[in-house]
Amino acid sequence: MDDDQIATMRKVFAMFDQAKTGFVETNKFVNILNTLGQNFDEDDLSAKIEEVDSEKEGKVNFDQFIAIVLPFMEDDDDEAMHEELKEAFRLYDKGGDGYITTKVLKEILKELDNKLSDTDLDGIIDEIDEDGSGTVDFDEFMEMMTG
Repeated sequence: MDDDQIATMRKVFAMFDQAKTGFVETNKFVNILNTLGQNFDEDDLSAKIEEVDSEKEGKVNFDQFIAIVLPFMEDDDDEAMHEELKEAFRLYDKGGDGYITTKVLKEILKELDNKLSDTDLDGIIDEIDEDGSGTVDFDEFMEMMTG
């Protein structure tokens, strides 16, 4: 992985480590890979998690996170990830207006991590919606997902 990919993975890791514990729970990997737009076999994912989290702690640090995610991302390149994120954005841009509301984004984030408090979600939204428009365009969404 190059420096950009590592930086992106650190942001994804941080997105799922809201409490800033330095760990991500292993039960979040289905959501993580779905968020990244990756196709995967759940049995393969379970086997990889068991291999990496051999002590069955139910959580992994960043290096272990990379060891689990990387095999499912090897076929991917930046352009493919961009297309997958664009497709994910289109799914939520129901009106085809080129933006999603921060309310919808809040629901997406809540779905990705149900342990986020409203305060956490508001903080994330404030960071993403820099202009305070109440909407997030694709570029802002892309920035959030990839840094």
